[in-house]
Order: sequence, then structure tokens, then C-alpha cells
Amino acid sequence: MTPIKTLCALAALLVLGACGGGGRGSDVTSNARPYATGPMQTACLRADRRAADTALCGCVQAAADATLSGRDQSRAVKFFREPHQAQVTRQSDNRGDEAFWQRYKRFVAVAERACR
Repeated sequence: MTPIKTLCALAALLVLGACGGGGRGSDVTSNARPYATGPMQTACLRADRRAADTALCGCVQAAADATLSGRDQSRAVKFFREPHQAQVTRQSDNRGDEAFWQRYKRFVAVAERACR
């Protein structure tokens, strides 16, 4: 898969699902569809993507709360504004970037499962 396709696939995972319900702190791996508010939800809603709605973006935030620290969420928010930064991070040889990317991939996997 080319780097651009990988980036597009990651972005699609964040915004193309459909979820809602639950409350803040819900178990994102259960059948209940979680919802939370925070920086990822706000960035998702502002990303101006057709599939982005309050329920989906709230689910994305709940997945972020379950898998990413506040610092990691702040870093991931930038991917909504500048998708190329995800590619730069993914390809970086910096150990810190590599560790972040592993955490980010886990977040994407959780969001994909929870926010269908």
C-alpha cells in the first residue's frame, strides 16, 4: 500500500464509521457505542468531512480517551488539520515518533471497532 493510500485509509477509519450512545467512560470494546467530548471530537467535527457527525466524532473521542494520553490526543488532533503530518510521523525514524505511531495505530483499531 502506498503511503498516500495508507494515510487515506487511516483518515477514513476515523470518520467513516457510525456510532453513538453510551456515556463518557464507556467501555469502547463493548456492544454499547461510546460517546465523549474533547479535543479529538472537536477536531473531527471541524474537519469538514461528510461522514463526520456528533455521534461519530464522540465515538472517536471515546476511543481516544481509552487509548491515548492527553498529550497524544493533542498530537493526533493535528492530523485532522494537516493529514500529511500523519505520514511524516509514520515514516519518521525518531524513536518517540515510532512509539507514538504504535499508540496511534492502536487507537485507530479501537475506533474502527467501536465506531462502526
